[in-house]
Amino acid sequence: MTPLAEEVLAGRPRAIARAISLVENAGTALRDLIAALGTRQPYRARVVGLTGSPGVGKSTSTGALIEAARKRGERVGVLAVDPSSPFTGGALLGDRVRMQEHATDSGVFIRSMATRGHLGGLSWAVPQAIRVLDAAGYDLVLVETVGVGQAEVDIASLADSTIVLLAPGMGDGVQAAKAGILEIADVFVVNKADRDGAQATIRDLRNMVALSDAPWRPPIVATVAARGEGVDDVVAALDAHAAYLAESGQGRLRRLARARDEIEAIVLAQLRARIGNIHGDLRLDALAERALAGETDPYAAADELIAAL
Repeated sequence: MTPLAEEVLAGRPRAIARAISLVENAGTALRDLIAALGTRQPYRARVVGLTGSPGVGKSTSTGALIEAARKRGERVGVLAVDPSSPFTGGALLGDRVRMQEHATDSGVFIRSMATRGHLGGLSWAVPQAIRVLDAAGYDLVLVETVGVGQAEVDIASLADSTIVLLAPGMGDGVQAAKAGILEIADVFVVNKADRDGAQATIRDLRNMVALSDAPWRPPIVATVAARGEGVDDVVAALDAHAAYLAESGQGRLRRLARARDEIEAIVLAQLRARIGNIHGDLRLDALAERALAGETDPYAAADELIAAL
């Protein structure tokens, strides 16, 4: 076992931060670290995702859930994902600024992560970062996504429970029905419920949920996260969903799918790295010349290139 892994398993914050940096940068020691962390049974931590459009109050709601979990004696890890600029590659990483009241709590670990060009509202390093926090003994891991709109659905394959946050003024019933992001919700939270239009939003959601024949129908909770109103109801809804996952067996199936996706992502990353290494290879240039001349098609060329890897 590596010294860094030993410190992570001991729950030391600086070691956890270094380990997540190693994950983000895909350092050469990453494989050894993950192998060492495997000595602790993975997927023990409960993972809750929070997603929704920008401005609905994801960071404020995350802070409220941290407070509720700490009152229950749970250690909480938070991964707040911020978008990377397509022009400079930089990211503000500012969500943790809104959670400063928890900065000095030794039972809370907050880490901002950049998407680094990854689509779907998450960073590619998030699954491994969750593994690090899990190994460090955190009971609850909150993952706050970028907040990019209707197609931000990667969190559904990563979290045990997914909260979709909305705010009054999101649109009419048609808008609610067409938003693909709503289909991933295990719990709906209508935040800023003290504003005009909150009841209309709740009504639209109820109409949409009523059309579903799924065994789990997402509860709809109204909150004013900035004042802590309705947070206990959100916690109760998450507990009810956790009980459903345990009783139905869906929890194990979700975690099995997460492990499968994690392995697949690593395989694809390694393949991309190999393809990148041969980008200047004469074989690729020769195949491009043949495709340009009409002597082969892109699929056949790709098959030939894959066979050569």
